[in-house]
Amino acid sequence: MRLLPGRTAAFMAAIGAVTMSIGAAQAASDPTAQASPSPGAGVRPTIVLVHGAWADTSSWNGEVEALRKAGYDARAVANPLRNLTSDSATVTAFLKTISGPIVLVGHSYGGSVITNAAAGVPNVKALVFVDAAAPDVGETTAALSGKDSALSADPATLYDKVSYPGAPTGAVDLYLKQNVFVGSFANDLPPETAARLWATQRPASTSAFMTPSGSAAWKTVPSWYFISTGDRIITPASELAMAQRARARITKFAGGSHLTLISHPDAVTAVIRSASDAVSQPGHS
Repeated sequence: MRLLPGRTAAFMAAIGAVTMSIGAAQAASDPTAQASPSPGAGVRPTIVLVHGAWADTSSWNGEVEALRKAGYDARAVANPLRNLTSDSATVTAFLKTISGPIVLVGHSYGGSVITNAAAGVPNVKALVFVDAAAPDVGETTAALSGKDSALSADPATLYDKVSYPGAPTGAVDLYLKQNVFVGSFANDLPPETAARLWATQRPASTSAFMTPSGSAAWKTVPSWYFISTGDRIITPASELAMAQRARARITKFAGGSHLTLISHPDAVTAVIRSASDAVSQPGHS
């Protein structure tokens, strides 16, 4: 087709408009399409996830997958489960390798770790506690499970105890017994899945639970708290008290278990994204 000189510009403008309309329609129909940051939007923080006792980094697989698919930089780091002071120092060392803002997330005993690890790391902009402990200075993780916790039973009925090289005097590794793990720790997961997780659990030293917290970063760092009402390990009442003390933004999830991060990663991811988006706003310091 041959255009008259006077009509060329109008024709090209029309083609451009149609192309833009098609592109917009395709983006709207694709739920995985990532929107470009708007002018002036803040930098998205790196999401660092810290697991708790009787678990490992794989407990965060659902969250890591969802966050990375949505364009977030998410990292799940190994928690040694040896001693609160040294475990926290290990995570702090990792945090210091990251430039830019960080949202630090902890599950269960991992909440105690992030409470200490964030102290003195100014680029940690938010803490997210997922069915977690959030101790004050001088408190131990063991004291925060709640009076109705499944862990308040006779220790002989809860744990298999195993010695380990270099343990402090009196310290041992604790493995949850199968009936406790399946019935109280992972009680909303299919029994076969819960049994597999029990068989592959990582032990935690008694020192991890008995070491007093040296810091309470939630006093100065904005916090979010995810509470599963079906948690039998750290009771919802205990979590709510810690969340209110920290002036956290609270999300209550109906049901679930202590492993809601595995059974319902989408719900946990939504809270993490909320924290990240809040501290990504222009002007947030």
